[in-house]
Amino acid sequence: MDVPKSPVDLAKKRLRRVVAAGAGVAAVIAVVLAASRLGRAAPTRERNGLWIDTVKQGPMVRELQGVGELVPEDDASRWVSAELDGRVDRKLLEEGAAVGPDTVLLQLSNPDVEQASVAADLALQAAQAAYASLEESLQGELLALRSEVAALEAELANASIQAKAEGTLARDGLLSRITAQQSEVRATSLETRVRLEQDRVARLERSLSTRLAVQRSEVENRRTVAALKRRDVASMTVRAGMAGVLQEVVVKVGQRVTRSANLARVVDPARLKAQLRIPEAQTDDLRVGLPVQVDTHSGVVAGRVSRIAPAAENGTVKVDVKLLGALPRGARPDMTIDGTVELERLDNVRHMGRPAAGVAEGAVTLFKLSPDGARAEPVTVRLGRASANRVQIVDGDLREGDRVVLSDTSGWEKRGVRLR
Repeated sequence: MDVPKSPVDLAKKRLRRVVAAGAGVAAVIAVVLAASRLGRAAPTRERNGLWIDTVKQGPMVRELQGVGELVPEDDASRWVSAELDGRVDRKLLEEGAAVGPDTVLLQLSNPDVEQASVAADLALQAAQAAYASLEESLQGELLALRSEVAALEAELANASIQAKAEGTLARDGLLSRITAQQSEVRATSLETRVRLEQDRVARLERSLSTRLAVQRSEVENRRTVAALKRRDVASMTVRAGMAGVLQEVVVKVGQRVTRSANLARVVDPARLKAQLRIPEAQTDDLRVGLPVQVDTHSGVVAGRVSRIAPAAENGTVKVDVKLLGALPRGARPDMTIDGTVELERLDNVRHMGRPAAGVAEGAVTLFKLSPDGARAEPVTVRLGRASANRVQIVDGDLREGDRVVLSDTSGWEKRGVRLR
């Protein structure tokens, strides 16, 4: 049989149920709050591998950096080329050999060139022989004419003597007057002949040089041709043409080469310049005359920008640098180098390393480390002029000594992170 419960017991039982239900609700609320707090907790990032730099206050040098190589100056390099077609018979020196202007590098051959030289020499000899023959002939003709003149002059002298003697005898009545007059006429005729023959001699002497000049020009023409052909033969012996170092030989023994083909290159290793490649996006303030430090990896040489290419190539601009100091030992053409161009110096500015994003002269969000380095909070700063690896801080909550994450943080949430 059921025993009826008292109202007091029923009230206590209901109270216990309410308390239990409230405790359960409180537990659920606590769990939800804990989960929400966990979701809002700052994400954690690994400190190792981050690029962290310290903000500095003071002078900042704006620089550009580029890579390149040492190359000969414009007039310190010479390509030795073939003057005529030929075949490479011998290679007398290897790359790296020191050479002088007359040092023989290669020996070429061409039978046609040699044959043309021999033919030109024979033609010159024939022209010289023809000149000598003509000269002898003209001289003989001149001598024969002079001999005739001399004979006539002697005959004139005898006739003059005879005419004078017969004239004397005719005046004394010892000789007829007609005979004396005939002697005078004969002397007068001989005098006229002598004068005409002397004129012939003078004319022949004047024409002698003219007639010889024609043949002499032929001789000179043949001599010039022969000299050119001998020069062609001499060009088969390829010489350096300047003092320096044989940098490369681009032909092999037995190879056929054509006229004007490059055979070898000679450079003066003491006259080099630096040629840098600067990213085209960083060349706004680049100009001729800026100081440069060239690192050859065996020493640093001061230089100055001497030329800037007018057009970009493969994303870079070529910059020629005239070296002002002596090159380190071991420097040679085509050696890889690094160059730093100084754009300007800024005094007493806040600056830091250039962020990985490469932003300059604009607003950017960076992460500043807490004093203990356990957290990194986002800060917005405005950057100014930039260098190859430094950038000016124009405005923002960054002070000297603050540490900033410069690594790429584009994937980070725009709130603080914990570092471990």
